[in-house]
Order: sequence, then C-alpha cells, then structure tokens
Amino acid sequence: MRSPALLLSSSLAVYPEQSDRHNSSFRTKLVILLSFGWCFAIAQRSPVIDTSRTVIITDTSSIQTLASLGPRPPHYSGIGITPEIKNKRQWLIAGVHTVGYGGSLLLLNNAWYKGYERTSFQTFNDSKEWQQMDKIGHAWGAYNAGKVSSAMWEWTGMPHKKAVIIGGIGSMAYLTAIEFLDAHSAKWGWSWSDIAANIGGSGLFIGQELLWKEQRVQFKFSFHKKRYDEPLLEQRADNLFGKTWYERMLKDYNAQTYWLSANLKSFFPESRLPAWLNVSVGYGADGMYGGFENIWIDDLGNDIDRSDIPRKRQFYVAPDIDFTKIRTNKKWLRTAFAFLNAFKCPAPALMLDSKGKFKAYALYF
Repeated sequence: MRSPALLLSSSLAVYPEQSDRHNSSFRTKLVILLSFGWCFAIAQRSPVIDTSRTVIITDTSSIQTLASLGPRPPHYSGIGITPEIKNKRQWLIAGVHTVGYGGSLLLLNNAWYKGYERTSFQTFNDSKEWQQMDKIGHAWGAYNAGKVSSAMWEWTGMPHKKAVIIGGIGSMAYLTAIEFLDAHSAKWGWSWSDIAANIGGSGLFIGQELLWKEQRVQFKFSFHKKRYDEPLLEQRADNLFGKTWYERMLKDYNAQTYWLSANLKSFFPESRLPAWLNVSVGYGADGMYGGFENIWIDDLGNDIDRSDIPRKRQFYVAPDIDFTKIRTNKKWLRTAFAFLNAFKCPAPALMLDSKGKFKAYALYF
C-alpha cells in the first residue's frame, strides 16, 4: 500500500488538473469551438458559391457569369474580388487571428497559469497518459483549427495553396505557443508528444489540400454521456471530468471517440455512390480513472486502488456523412455543414476492444 503522500503526488502527476483545472486537450477543443464562431461570422459575409457557373457577389451586389472561363476550378480564391476588397479582407482576417490567437494566449496565461509557480523550461513525458486519447485530441484540434484558419484566408482572395499553408502552419504555431506556457509552469511541462500530435493534425489537413485540393479524409469527434455504475467511480469522474455535460464532453476520455472519415465518392469518382457517403474508423478508450493507472485518493483521504478495472482501447467502424458534399446555395447552411463536419454523425457501428470484446451498436455517437 502506498503512503497517502506518495499517492497524492502520483495522482497529481497522473492528472495535474485534478484540482478543477482544465487539461490541455480541453483548452484545445475550447479554442476550436471559439474558432468556429469566427468562421460563422466570416462565412455570413462570403459570396455564394455553388457548382453552377454563376456566382453572386454580395460585396458588390453584382452578378458575374463565368461560362466563358470553362469548368469551375475547385477553389475560387480571388474571383470577383477587387484588389481593394482583398486588401480590406486580409487586414480584417489578420486582425481576427491576432486578437483571437493573441488574446486567448493572454487569457490562458492570466487565468490558468497565473496561480502556479513559474519555472525555467521543463519537459514532461505524458505520451502514455489516457491511452493516448489526449494526443489524438491535440491532433483533432490542430486539424480543425487549420481548416478554419485556411478558409478565412482564402475568403480574403488569397491563393488556395498559400491560404492552406498559412492556415495549417499558423494553427500549429498557436498550439505550440500554448505548449511554451506549459513548459514554464511548475505544474505542467513541454510535451514532445503534444507537439508530434499537433504536427500530425496540421499535416493531415495540409497534405490532403496540396495533394487533392480537398479533404477526402475528415478528422471527426464524437461524444456520448457515460454512466458510471458505482458511486465511487461516479465521484471520481466528477472530480476528474466535471459534472456538467459540456465539461464531460470536453474532458471525459472514457466517453470520447475520434474518427477518420473517408469520402467514398472522392476515391471512386466513377461509382454511383452518393456524394455525401463516408466510411469511418474510430478510436476510443474506457476504464480510465487516472492518466496512467486507476489509483487515487478520494475526498476523505482514503487510498483507492481500482486496478481491477481494465483500461481498454476501442476500435470502431461505421458509416458517416460528409455534410460539405450536400449542395446548397444558402450561406447559413454551408456554415452549419462546415461546423457539423468536425463531428461524427450518429450511426450504427461495430466495436472491437483490446480485450477481444466485440459489440454492435444500433446507433453510436
């Protein structure tokens, strides 16, 4: 039996945010949700784009017919936008990024790090925490932040390739800046595995755009409210993950699943498959009541050892929908579809875990 002091030290190392602090994956997802807010504001002012050859330019209240230009290219960077409008938009988006990224870093520094001792640069190896669920969360955050940022820059009239590179690298740089704040806090530390995850997420976005000029494989997230059968486990979950549904959504790794969702029509363009139909593979985990192990101290100071609960990896396969393949001329619907595409559509699913258990779900989210 470990001493209470050793157990407490281990518990804090396993989950530094035990004292009602948000973890890095929570911060990442929060930033992405805020970023979608920026995207919505920008999208409401963007021109209507569809698969026809007529584009309505809302900024100039004029209509341009592009029939003479031949088939519509995959991206419309700059078409129908005057140099003056381009310049104004680029300054606007530069300001949005400066305020959004810079302001959130200042907020993080003052709200989440100020109460902890500052240190010289230090590292922390958390690569084996939470069955790597938090690392996949980092990658998801970098991927979707890159998508949002790139869309903003392309809206300004910037060439597609340049917008993709700036958006993707910019999102990765922002998440790296958060890592520097961790590195100088006594309670956290620089995590090389976080950096690798950030690079992987941004790389998935940038690579597909440069190779195919589209996202044939979307990086998605899903969550379900998990019930903990034992009062002791429910109390532990409350302490670790919070009590409200939105806290659980952002922090409960036992209830999250991350998906790579491939659009079949993009890979098989001659097929008669619906353009919106995807097939997805997912990864999740269960049985985790600490970062590395299921040992902790409860609110009364009792030593709790629940090593009898297996920590399991879970692998899924399920159909999905690519909402961006649903054609519409309504701006608010395009924005809603872009938002929805970051999340896995509820659907039947098959699951196999690392203990060999197989399960079929009539509807899984």
